[in-house]
Formats: sequence, C-alpha cells, structure tokens
Amino acid sequence: MDVLTPEQRRHNMSRIRSRDTKPELLLRRGLHRAGLRFRLHAPELPGRPDLVFPRFRAVILVNGCFWHGHDCPLFKLPATRPEFWVSKIAGNRARDQQNQVALGAAHWRILTVWECCMKGPARQPLAHVIESCTAFVRGDFQCAEIEGAETRSSLTAETS
Repeated sequence: MDVLTPEQRRHNMSRIRSRDTKPELLLRRGLHRAGLRFRLHAPELPGRPDLVFPRFRAVILVNGCFWHGHDCPLFKLPATRPEFWVSKIAGNRARDQQNQVALGAAHWRILTVWECCMKGPARQPLAHVIESCTAFVRGDFQCAEIEGAETRSSLTAETS
C-alpha cells in the first residue's frame, strides 16, 4: 500500500527532473574542469543526449538506475502497480536501445554513465568517473559504460 495520497504522489513525481540532475551536474562540472567543452541535450540527435562533444564525435548519456531499469542496488521495482512500472521501464529501455542504434548509425561514439557509479553503496570516487569519461571522449572506444563498483569494472567497452 502506498503511504502517500494520489495528490502527494503526483506532486512528488512532478518534481523528478529529466535534465540537470545531480549526477549530470557533477559530471558536467568535472568534465569542464578537465578542459572538455560540450553541448547540452542537442535536439538534432536521437534521444537528445545529455552531453555532446562534436569535436570528438562522442556523446555521454547519464542514466538514472531506476528509470532505465539498471541491474544494481539502486533499482527496486515498486510494489504498487508493478505491471505499470514493468511496462514503463521496458518502454524506456526500448527507446534507449533505439536511440543508441540511431546514434551508432550516425557514427557517434556513446558512453553511458549510470547513476550508481556516483551514488549509493557501489559508488566510485568522482575523480575516477571523470577520468574514465575523459579517457572515453579523447580515446577511440566506440561504445562504453561506467557502472557502480559492485556491478562491473568501471569502464567496459567495445573498440571499433
């Protein structure tokens, strides 16, 4: 049973941001400090990636573990209306996959940074995450992920 009334729940859910989240802001500050310049949420690219590095033909997607159904300690399926949430998260994951395929077809390199690498019990030092992102942007990895320490090694990638 939900402890909040529907009005309270609606109010809470309306306050959840899709941009300028805390993990995204931390990453942006660190990458800017490292000398990398980027565009935010480029509308002409599939899925409007969070950070776009046109000079390096690279994008960084900062994904929340709950909203994108990541297999980590931060994701827990809600007990209320589970069929709705399963459908919602499956739709988000399908859309993520379509956007990544479209970005790859347009020859963009894609780094996915999961929220759990900067928050929660499996978080990594922020300096390590920034260093991994910088290495990806300046390197030649085609597709990579940065996840929490308990999930996998910090940077898993495929080269082209």
